[in-house]
Amino acid sequence: MGGSIGSVWGGDRLDLDAYLARIGYWGEREPTLEVLRALHAAHIAALTFENLEVVLGRPVRLDLESLQAKMVRRRRGGTCCEQTLLYAAALDAIGFAFTATASRVRLGEERIRPATHMSLRVELDGEDWFTDVGFGAEGLLEPLRLRDGEVVRQSGWTYGLRREEGPTPGAAGPLVLRRLRRDGWFDLYAIGTEPRFPVDFTVTSHFTSTHPRSPFRGKLLVQKPAAGQRLVLRDTELTRLLPDFTEESRRVSAGELPGLLSGEFGLALDAEDTAALVARHEAAPAS
Repeated sequence: MGGSIGSVWGGDRLDLDAYLARIGYWGEREPTLEVLRALHAAHIAALTFENLEVVLGRPVRLDLESLQAKMVRRRRGGTCCEQTLLYAAALDAIGFAFTATASRVRLGEERIRPATHMSLRVELDGEDWFTDVGFGAEGLLEPLRLRDGEVVRQSGWTYGLRREEGPTPGAAGPLVLRRLRRDGWFDLYAIGTEPRFPVDFTVTSHFTSTHPRSPFRGKLLVQKPAAGQRLVLRDTELTRLLPDFTEESRRVSAGELPGLLSGEFGLALDAEDTAALVARHEAAPAS
């Protein structure tokens, strides 16, 4: 929950002014739906999904001071766990009541994956709202009312929630977040119901950043959702997704990588990080 249970999410330790300035939010600081929508939109516009620490062989640190140093002061992005923990601290500081959820990513596949994607369920005026700032290019642009059959249009992109049947007849299964594509609905992930806490993020992050089967191991992945386009960089391939379902892909040279990460993705990299990524990019095979 929010700050009422001892600020487990760190709202009392967050430099809220610095975080809000980082995401470019200058509005009210009250736990309302309007503020939640504005914070969600501002966060994803400012903070890019990226796994640079993982591909460069560095640890992913989830303590709040490290998160603020990296994403607020150094103006970097982060993984799902990094971004959601920072966002949760901000919601906690403002006074929102929420719980964290762990979802099973599908991305169109039917096999059961571990519940490794973290998001937040916010309680407002007796209703639950789902807010997810860490899913990358396919992610929501603003919160979604958490109920079966919900369908929303977000700046040209359509999302929906569908309740699945449970493992036994008559039992309710999870709500599945879907995005509409040219060929129909595409399952993104099944939303878990068990409350999660910061310690669960630590376990999840360890798996996603170190396990050989993790999709974040060994592949540079930088993603940014926006109203008019969604950008995905997978190692040497840049893909631009448009609301009319068209996709444009091209290979990125090592020489243009620093400018791309800075200009298109808004990542501020120091000379050491830039040199390491360019060297890695030059050695990468064609996608």
